[in-house]
Amino acid sequence: MLNRLAASPRFQAFAARVPLLRGIVRREGAALFDLMQGFVNSQMLAALVELRVLHILAEGAATPDTLAARLNVPPDRMAVLLQAGAAMRLLRRKGDRFHLAQRGAAFLGVAGLEDMVRHHAVLYGDLADPVAFIRGETAPALADFWPYVFGASGSMDPNVSARYSRLMADSQTIVAAEALAALSLQGVSRLLDVGGGTGAFLRAVHARYPALELALFDLPDVVALADVPDHVARHGGSFRNDPLPQGADAISLVRVLYDHSDDTVRALLGRTYDALPAGGRVLVVEPMSGGTRPDPHTDVYFSVYTMAMQTGRTRSAQQICTLLKAAGFANMKVVRTHRPFITGAISAQKL
Repeated sequence: MLNRLAASPRFQAFAARVPLLRGIVRREGAALFDLMQGFVNSQMLAALVELRVLHILAEGAATPDTLAARLNVPPDRMAVLLQAGAAMRLLRRKGDRFHLAQRGAAFLGVAGLEDMVRHHAVLYGDLADPVAFIRGETAPALADFWPYVFGASGSMDPNVSARYSRLMADSQTIVAAEALAALSLQGVSRLLDVGGGTGAFLRAVHARYPALELALFDLPDVVALADVPDHVARHGGSFRNDPLPQGADAISLVRVLYDHSDDTVRALLGRTYDALPAGGRVLVVEPMSGGTRPDPHTDVYFSVYTMAMQTGRTRSAQQICTLLKAAGFANMKVVRTHRPFITGAISAQKL
């Protein structure tokens, strides 16, 4: 009944005139329009990033004409871009001059965010035909960006290794901060970070727990690029085929499980269980689906992204706990993070 009313143009027109309903109609209408214009928002953000408009305005306010001459953009088109940036609250307009807004400054302060916006050109290309994409009829280019997901080992193209390792390292910085604010490593003596890329998570751990022994396990070419303190032990290998190093009483899996299929995850969790002593802990840190309460961020962005990678999927905390239990772990604890749209966290124990 309510859905029929909501779909009725006559009821919509009536509700828009009723004071108690007018606000609801306006909010719902704006929300629907935001859904429709989302791609345009992201593309205008990409233009602001590529032209470095936010960086320029961080140095001081400017008019559209000034920026147009500096960036080789027609003045009328630059005015449209700046107006859009102000509407997205990245910029602030005062008269004919545009200033960097607080949201724009915050955007510049997030490590790796500009690179992620540039990287989205790959994802958006994969979504050019969304129906074919959902039907699985396309060959997403995004899968080629992350060759390690398919089990690449040995010698990889150095440019490819550096490209994905840099993006991982930048984006991992904020993930690490969020996870360590929610998870305690008190009582841990040695932490092994599996699939840790260039060591962003371990650097964050070392800053907070300087006495903790640390070790990194990843593909040999990735480990070779790791920027970690000298005392961090480095282990090259593939968790698809190789046993994990022994000796750690905690193992972290930071944004690893959602890159892979259930079969790969089951095998990895089994190796993780085998590598830990009794009482050892595993820490799973990654964005998680809302499950029975769909999340507007993880169940849209991350679920589609992992689908485009063709190997993994964004799982709910309950699904991850089920996989952990099947591997033998117990005492699963879902830890609430401050910003779940960045990451969730789960700890479990080997009894």
